[in-house]
Amino acid sequence: MEVKNNLAVIQSEIDTAVAESPYGQQPTLIAVTKYVTIERAQEAVDAGVMHLGENRIEGFLDKKAHIQNMTMHFIGSLQTRKVKEVIDNIDYLHSLDRMSLAQEIQKRATKKIKCFIQVNVSGEESKHGIAPEDVQSFVQSLSEYDNIEVVGLMTMAPLDATDDAIRTYFKQLKQLQIAVNALGLPHAPCTETSMGMSNDYKIAIEEGATFIRIGTKLVG
Repeated sequence: MEVKNNLAVIQSEIDTAVAESPYGQQPTLIAVTKYVTIERAQEAVDAGVMHLGENRIEGFLDKKAHIQNMTMHFIGSLQTRKVKEVIDNIDYLHSLDRMSLAQEIQKRATKKIKCFIQVNVSGEESKHGIAPEDVQSFVQSLSEYDNIEVVGLMTMAPLDATDDAIRTYFKQLKQLQIAVNALGLPHAPCTETSMGMSNDYKIAIEEGATFIRIGTKLVG
């Protein structure tokens, strides 16, 4: 199916979810293009998508080189030793999850990087992320890192979670984001929440997502 047709369906569902959300905020749609060709990603751009997300450095750099005037999101776990290869090409990093990574970004970046703190709300051992109870102290510890701006928090719900469980996880992330925002930290405005993928983005929007990451349902 053509991406523009997929996008029309998704946008209709987004609008419905926004209308049903107490937050009433239209989220930014990130097309996750990690499994598709440059040509398929370009199709998304031609359909009107302005944000692309990749989780592998090779795919990220390929898309960055071939597709113009895009906002690029690195959404996967970033190895500390790989930071220097990619950091200045990143507009948003969705996976800041440890101090060693923050230190390497500070060392290698030549511009301020908009970062989401990855939070392991569900407590899954297989997932990366800061524990919810450690988020505020982690954010505060980044105050001297002038190449990092904490724009928000990110989480992923377990693939096998029920809708009720997913909603609970997303509610928790939203409340954490609001709490960090309330601290009034200059380096951490924390106004955004990155949550929701192809299987659960409608719930995420209802619970206050401001960025959603859609791959399979949009580009295949």
